[in-house]
Amino acid sequence: MGVLPGPLPSLLLGLLLTSAAAVLGANPGLVARITDKGLSYAAQEGLAALRRKLQEISLPDFDGDFKISRIGRGNYEFHSLDIRSWELRSSVLRPLPSHGLSLSISDAAVHVEGRWKVKMNRFLKLQGSFDVQVMGVSITVNLVLGSESSGRPTVTASSCNSYIQKVEVDLSGGLGWLLKLFHDTIESKFRRILESKICEIVEKSVASDLQPYLQTLPVTAGINSFLDVDYSLMEAPRAAAQILDVMFKGEIFHHDHRSPVALLPPVLSLPEDHSQMVYFAISNYVFNTASLVYYKAGYMNFSVTDDMIPSDSPFRLTTSSFRAFAPRIARLYPNMNLELQGGVVSAPLLKLSPGNLSVTPQIEIEGFVLLPNSVKKPVFRLGVAANVSATLNFNTSRITGILDPGKLQVELKESKVGVFNEELMGGFLNYFMLNTVYPEVNEKLAQGFPLPLLKRVQLYDLVFQIHKDFLFLGANVQHMRV
Repeated sequence: MGVLPGPLPSLLLGLLLTSAAAVLGANPGLVARITDKGLSYAAQEGLAALRRKLQEISLPDFDGDFKISRIGRGNYEFHSLDIRSWELRSSVLRPLPSHGLSLSISDAAVHVEGRWKVKMNRFLKLQGSFDVQVMGVSITVNLVLGSESSGRPTVTASSCNSYIQKVEVDLSGGLGWLLKLFHDTIESKFRRILESKICEIVEKSVASDLQPYLQTLPVTAGINSFLDVDYSLMEAPRAAAQILDVMFKGEIFHHDHRSPVALLPPVLSLPEDHSQMVYFAISNYVFNTASLVYYKAGYMNFSVTDDMIPSDSPFRLTTSSFRAFAPRIARLYPNMNLELQGGVVSAPLLKLSPGNLSVTPQIEIEGFVLLPNSVKKPVFRLGVAANVSATLNFNTSRITGILDPGKLQVELKESKVGVFNEELMGGFLNYFMLNTVYPEVNEKLAQGFPLPLLKRVQLYDLVFQIHKDFLFLGANVQHMRV
């Protein structure tokens, strides 16, 4: 069986190739909804990353003077401070409506080791080691979410506060007992230094780590050599109670040139479902912008000649074979080949309803006899209605699909060769589509369509629903650490 070359498969491929966008509120093309469950997971992952950064805090040396009755004056110095471990036990990431997100870390602990030395009078110098246990550390940082003019997401730390509940300093060495006399002063200095360093490292981490990571979200993603999808943010992410919605344009456009789209995304009402970490609501707008691109580029026009018919087909594109459809054609044009030229009347629009995904392209086909002098003689014109449904699936990062064609309905619009058997012609076209067009289209659909995901993010526990005007995809998220 031969494979159909040329643009004919685009007639159906353009209808169902794309699948990754959602609509909400101000009618963007795509919305990714992150639930409280997803925010909790993000907080856990953020905690692991922040622990590594806090471990890198460099604590400065500090010193001071003291005076003890009947002993005299002296000075002390704490140096070679080294953070041995951080224990971050609990974190909460919650939306701040009209602002962004707030990350709260509580009941953290730090273990610090170092050296101390004391100088009294002119001759007495002693030194030793110390061990610090810092307990009840809390950190709160507010994050402002926004978007650049390019459509990439942004994040900045608008405020950071840290608080240390308890500091215990354990000193060893000859004058350890002496320093314990003014340990409150030492612990207070240590608390101030560590609290300022915590927020310093948190704010730097937001700018140098979190911001670049958010910008791994694609602004444009390639679908194939012909189509791209616009994933730019239309506005800053919206924070509401228990959810964060990220609005994307979600428009499909020609890879080489882009033209205005005369379609608007529908207003959708998303289900209040929080069982998964993230949801995508995919509007029919996304599919239909792809259909418009294919239609305007002429990829939904096609031409069929006899050499494109599968070799095992009982019907050929010759006047002899077409005697079964139009008895006079073989007498008027004996032993000649035919050519079918067709295309959709307008860009087919995808329809989504609960549990159903379908499209009904209206096609016009004109038949020509290829005369010996290379002239194409028009002999009939047909109207064809195609009912196509589809099955969609998605995996860890992509959506795939399979077409399920229905029976073609053929109507004779004009005949210059007399009586024409529409039903038999419908059978021929069905055979041709099932054995040539659909297999090629399904092979391309199986390659999939990328969802807008951050780097190293994969989806699992997948759920899929079809609602009026949109697809609803839910999943849990796994971040693949480097």
